[in-house]
Amino acid sequence: MFISSAYAQAAAGGDTQSTIMGLLPLVLMFVVLYFVMIRPQMKRQKEHKAMVDAIAKGDEVVTAGGFLGKVTKVGEIYVGVELAEGVEVQMQRTAVVQVLPKGTIK
Repeated sequence: MFISSAYAQAAAGGDTQSTIMGLLPLVLMFVVLYFVMIRPQMKRQKEHKAMVDAIAKGDEVVTAGGFLGKVTKVGEIYVGVELAEGVEVQMQRTAVVQVLPKGTIK
């Protein structure tokens, strides 16, 4: 008496073109994200790996902690860096941020 009957409506057929148009902004955002963020980061990682692999004895380097030093020992994982005369530290190769030109540290 107080409750009316509810009838199910027929399901509307999904239009494939409207579905593709709905996904288009999401796909465009991913493409822009790839070219703006992901690709440059992969390029930087590849350059850093090549730099770290090319470290040799006598190179002048900057570490992740900001120390400047000269490479005295080169190992597979670790590298010995002389920070000052008589002060040598051992650190991971990946902690080297930059290789400086020869003669930068005096």
